[in-house]
Amino acid sequence: MPGFYGKHYYTLDSKGRTLIPPPFKEILSTNYSLKLIFVNEVFDSCLCAYPVDEWNKHLDEVKRWPETLKEVRYYMLRVVGSAVECEIDKQGRVLIPSALRDDAGLNGEVVVIGQGHIIQVWDRKKFEEALDPAKIDEEACRERIAKLQTNKWE
Repeated sequence: MPGFYGKHYYTLDSKGRTLIPPPFKEILSTNYSLKLIFVNEVFDSCLCAYPVDEWNKHLDEVKRWPETLKEVRYYMLRVVGSAVECEIDKQGRVLIPSALRDDAGLNGEVVVIGQGHIIQVWDRKKFEEALDPAKIDEEACRERIAKLQTNKWE
């Protein structure tokens, strides 16, 4: 399946709608449907949007997780409990429910970014803050990524 890649800057309209980038819409209409499942990202203050089929695959995986673990319960509350199906309209816009907009702090300028199998929607200021190099240990990050690339992660 083709994936979602690239970064696009948009503005939420007064109703809470934003555009889905045309290349993303094309992938959806060709390979899935024009419906997305929007959820809170587990730790970051942004939203993730899954094609319905991808969300269902993800849920099948989540169902195998042990429900007795507090991390799983947190994930179920934060992510699965926030899931809302949203349809892309003829103008290529999607209405993001107000509760999810509030959770992610979306108001005004947003960044719609492809992450391969999912789409993320960020408040532009929060996105830029998340990419601040001062927030990571560059050397440790390089080492970890190198290990991931050689399948020697810790």
